[in-house]
Amino acid sequence: MDDYPLLNIFLTTMWIFLWILWFMLLFRVFGDLFRDDTVNGWGKAGWCVFLILLPFIGVFVYLIARGKGMGTRELARAKEAEAEFRTYVRDAAGAEAKPAGPTEELARLADLKRDGSITEEEYQRAKAIVLG
Repeated sequence: MDDYPLLNIFLTTMWIFLWILWFMLLFRVFGDLFRDDTVNGWGKAGWCVFLILLPFIGVFVYLIARGKGMGTRELARAKEAEAEFRTYVRDAAGAEAKPAGPTEELARLADLKRDGSITEEEYQRAKAIVLG
C-alpha cells in the first residue's frame, strides 16, 4: 500500500468517474440524435461520423448546437409518457370499478350479506336498486 499513496487513489477514482460521465454523455447524445425526428437520415449519419471521428469536439458542438432542443424533446417525451401512464391507470381502474352487469352485482351483494357486512334489510334495498 505504500507504493500507491492516498492522493493517487483519489486521482484514479476521479479519472474513472470522469470516463463514466463521459460515456454517459456520449450515449445520451447518440440517443437524442436517433430519437429526434427533425433530423433526416443524412444529418444523423453526418453527426454520427463527426461523433465517432472527433468524439470530444463532436459532443461539445452537438451540445452547443442542439442542447436546448435536447431538453425540450426530453420534456415532451416525459409529458407524453406521463399522459399515457395516467390514461392507462384511469382505464384500468375504470374497468375494474364497474361490474359487468346486474348478475355480478347481485352476487357481490349476496357475498356481503353472507359475510355479515350488510343486514337483510340493506340487502333487500340494494337488490331492489340493482333490479330496479
